[in-house]
Amino acid sequence: MKKLLILLSLSVFSFDSLAQVVSVSPAFPTVDDVVTITYHANEGNAALTGVSTVYAHMGLITSTSTSNSNWQFVQGVWGTADAQVLMTNIGNNTHQITIDVDVFYNFPVGTDVQKLAFVFRNATGTIVGRESDGSDIFYDVYPSTVGFLAKFFAPTTNQVTNLNDQIAIQAQSNQPADLSIFDNGVLISSQTNATVLDYQLTVTSPGEHVVELVATNGTVSISDTFKYIVNPTLNLQNPPAGMKQGLNRLNDNSILITLFAPEKENIYLLGDFNNWTPSLDYHMHVSLDLKTWWIQVDNLQPDQRYGYQFLIDGQIKVADPISELIADPNNDASISTETYPNPYPYPTGKTTGFISLFTTNPTSFNWQHDGYERPAQTDLVIYEILVRDFVAKHDYLTLIDTLDYLSDLGINAIELMPVGEFENNESWGYNPSFHMALDKYYGTPEHFKQFVDACHERGIAVILDIALNHTFGQSPMLKMYWDAANNRPAANSPWFNAICPHEPFCWGYDLNHEVTATQNYIDRINHFWMDEYHLDGFRFDYTKGFINNANSFSQPRINLLKRMADTIWAVHPDAYIILEHWADNNEEKQLSNHGMMMWGNITFDYHKAMKGVGSNFTNGVHIARGWNDAHLITYVESHDEERGMYEALTNGSVSNPNHSIKNNVPVSLQRAQAAAVMMLTTPGPKMIWQFGELGYDKSINLGCRVCNKPILWNYFFDSNRKQLYDVYKATIALKLNHETFKSGTPTYALSSTIKRITYQHPDMDALVVANFGVQNGSSTINFTETGRWYEYYTGDSLEVSQLATQITLKPAEYRVYTTKRLTKPEILSTVSVEDIVANEWNLRVFPNPTSDVITLKIQQDFIPERVAILKSGGEIVKDFTHLNSSHTFDVSDLSAGMYLVYIEYEGRFTVKTFVKN
Repeated sequence: MKKLLILLSLSVFSFDSLAQVVSVSPAFPTVDDVVTITYHANEGNAALTGVSTVYAHMGLITSTSTSNSNWQFVQGVWGTADAQVLMTNIGNNTHQITIDVDVFYNFPVGTDVQKLAFVFRNATGTIVGRESDGSDIFYDVYPSTVGFLAKFFAPTTNQVTNLNDQIAIQAQSNQPADLSIFDNGVLISSQTNATVLDYQLTVTSPGEHVVELVATNGTVSISDTFKYIVNPTLNLQNPPAGMKQGLNRLNDNSILITLFAPEKENIYLLGDFNNWTPSLDYHMHVSLDLKTWWIQVDNLQPDQRYGYQFLIDGQIKVADPISELIADPNNDASISTETYPNPYPYPTGKTTGFISLFTTNPTSFNWQHDGYERPAQTDLVIYEILVRDFVAKHDYLTLIDTLDYLSDLGINAIELMPVGEFENNESWGYNPSFHMALDKYYGTPEHFKQFVDACHERGIAVILDIALNHTFGQSPMLKMYWDAANNRPAANSPWFNAICPHEPFCWGYDLNHEVTATQNYIDRINHFWMDEYHLDGFRFDYTKGFINNANSFSQPRINLLKRMADTIWAVHPDAYIILEHWADNNEEKQLSNHGMMMWGNITFDYHKAMKGVGSNFTNGVHIARGWNDAHLITYVESHDEERGMYEALTNGSVSNPNHSIKNNVPVSLQRAQAAAVMMLTTPGPKMIWQFGELGYDKSINLGCRVCNKPILWNYFFDSNRKQLYDVYKATIALKLNHETFKSGTPTYALSSTIKRITYQHPDMDALVVANFGVQNGSSTINFTETGRWYEYYTGDSLEVSQLATQITLKPAEYRVYTTKRLTKPEILSTVSVEDIVANEWNLRVFPNPTSDVITLKIQQDFIPERVAILKSGGEIVKDFTHLNSSHTFDVSDLSAGMYLVYIEYEGRFTVKTFVKN
């Protein structure tokens, strides 16, 4: 069900209500009962208010459920007009359905049913009714032999009131009884021989009150309680100087928390330190301008985890918008303890909704590699990663295992798609709910720091993709200021535009970057990520949305982005700032001149070239755009575009039978090599989408656009794909190791079938040329000087006797000529690896399975150049060079599972598998 709901996160909660979202008759149902379920659509998140046809989505929580998200015996086909769960509209936003519990759910006899579980929807499932905090709706089920029961049905939570307010009270029992209600020990209402007692309590005295129900059936007496508190006079006082938004650690025993919340009347801090109950001791102070609420909490225990929330105006319960970490009652149980060990135990029954987490004295991380030298902006070769679709365990510790592979490839930066807290567990991350909290789906803060430090050890920068243009519906800032009648941010929101200013270019709810509150918010977030996690910079998603009402040039938008960048650079002067801007070129030029980098999307033309149709790479050169600096990041593909190999294999040209691209993997990979060479040798920073170096060819829309994609580390052992990897590796080395490609003067001709770039530099000149046609092609190339030129990939040379020289290239053939002889890179031959194994090497791996060691026996008189042991997912766990033809490896330290043994010799390789017990 959670996967079904991932697309529904734009339904934002309305304010908490004193009334129940669901009522059930009989009030104390058992599995043997026929029950009527009444849904009050204007309660809870009120998403279905005004919807006439409502469907229930129903399940059970049983003793075998692992969490409240683990529904059993689910009824209702999502997104369909399923008559089985169609409710009767009885008017006034109220809908009913009657079921025979054991017959309807059809569970085996003896099943221990504990709760009925609900959400409600329209026919298509695009609007979903839930609790006000976005959680599923539950109702207790009682054993058939439970005996006498009584409890309060309204209110369902503790109450915050003012003098003269009224509280509607309803008490019920399952047998006729004497029912009495007491307020701080004083009897206020009673009824004899009754099953229902309703009372309207008028608040007449200040302070904290305990309201108790006492129900007696003659032999048994039962009690139930709720509390109400009367708001005290506000304490107007500014917080101490130097306090940041959110949590401030004062010492090992004390914290001070601030919340920006103008126009609110009363706010209480709830948490583990006060048993999640509002009390006068935790009524927050407010600043003299009535905007910032704050409170100091003392007597905390060091090393203990605490959770907290805010109760605002007695109705809105939210976590801190500036949370460093949160607890999510809906999704945390689905995260394995291997990924996130020792999770915070959610205080079920004491509170609901998201919880902010902290310790007073978190263990300081021992950073080992802060002194590493960041790559220059123009030298960046960025590898973009979605952790979920890159390593099967989707965690930072496993990601560390891939760093040797990436380091060997030669990249010097990793750009992670958003890892801040996003809605649900599986996501691309562009549906943020808490911008500053690390999402737990990929691991702990400690694990993330280990990953960053391991990257820095290898000279790899870490750049965080972050979406500050918007939030999605779970954001506490939305819930704090929400227009329930119009289902959108309230007009008085300090942060949000109430109405999308530029449809359809709003993804989530649009933050208004022109107001100080939003600017303060994003500054706090940016500094936190860099200070806490030692990141090297950011890629900011859709920055044109910072003033989201103009496709044309906008100087105010430029000024906003400069302000944000300058605020970052004031503390972190070397931070990378990358913008996905997509705005007027004159606007991007100003931002580039200010020191920021821009995504330069010409993937459409790279893909056309790979398909064998006309293409033009000119817009991927910064000087072609009139920019002063090489701050344009180009790429063959990113997370957002269709995969180039998929385009080639699906829509490639078939006009030349000898070079037919469609459905031809080897030919398409040749064309991917040519595209990579041209992209990587163009001036400025570059980016590679994960597995692009291996020719990943699964469509971006496989399953759905944001659905999980196959993780294909086995591509590395396909000789054609390994050859593409080697070309990427060789070209990255060429770009990074020679000043010609960094600061040389380029000239280019990138619009025709045969494309070229020429560099002049005192160290050496270079010429890059490639044929993207599907036939042999000739072109007159202007060399910069006569004499001997050397081809990089083959080691061949060419005597140039005149500057204008005609060159003939086969389809997808590329060359890089230099005036200085360079070391020829090692690029794998595409000889069939199966033939090598069968006819030449006769490799044996024994014993298999094994518990302690494996021995490789090769029936040939040669010494392998490289042997590596990899996890089945492709992560290298052992790597060796210069080995004997028979070698024993200690694998006792490996965990149980299947592994790959990779052996390379004279540019060829083979792979064997073994099982570790």
